[in-house]
Amino acid sequence: MTLTLTVADEVRALAPGFTHIAIEAYGLVNGPSTEGTSALLDDAARRLAVRLDGRAPHEDPHMAAWRETYTAFGSKPSRTRNSAEALAKRALLDAGLPRINVLVDVYNAISVAHLIPVGGEDIDRIQGGMRLVRATGDEDFVTVACGEEVVERPDAGEVVWRDDAGVTCRRWNWRQGPRTRLTEESVAAVFLLESLAPMPEADVARAGAELAELLEKFSPGARITVHAPE
Repeated sequence: MTLTLTVADEVRALAPGFTHIAIEAYGLVNGPSTEGTSALLDDAARRLAVRLDGRAPHEDPHMAAWRETYTAFGSKPSRTRNSAEALAKRALLDAGLPRINVLVDVYNAISVAHLIPVGGEDIDRIQGGMRLVRATGDEDFVTVACGEEVVERPDAGEVVWRDDAGVTCRRWNWRQGPRTRLTEESVAAVFLLESLAPMPEADVARAGAELAELLEKFSPGARITVHAPE
């Protein structure tokens, strides 16, 4: 793998059922949302509704597992939901899912359809390797509030993704920082699909395969590598 991804032992101990799939992609073509990605998001919302069959997203066993894990590292899951649960709640509203850009729409659709947290990072904006660790509380998380750049600090013990420059995503997969997010200029990305038990590894693999197919569809000729679950 060109980009190194590591999961700290302390995170494995916190969530022994954690599995992630990384998809590296180069030569991507991004841009504003299209009719194609909009239809993809609408279809994902329909698939979600069938999957839930009248239940709330947090009642799904996979989302319940994420809530338990968030509680274990000191976060309140009803206030700071994992990215999949937050998207699922929006998907079920009349307004539906937001349209961001082609690449974000594609991975958001996979997240909602499979009810699994999925994130995308611009490889060209990552400094050094990416690491999933428990924060000391001294790390920088650069974000935007009221139109101004601000620096936050994660809570001590909070699970975060980070690189050499600082935190890229707080509370595991709750809030991504703007520094590494995918923009319409992004041409290289790593996509992370993250699961906990009881989601079978085969289900994670199917979600990853579907994401890779969609990336090939919307970026013909892109070089895409799906790494084995870890």
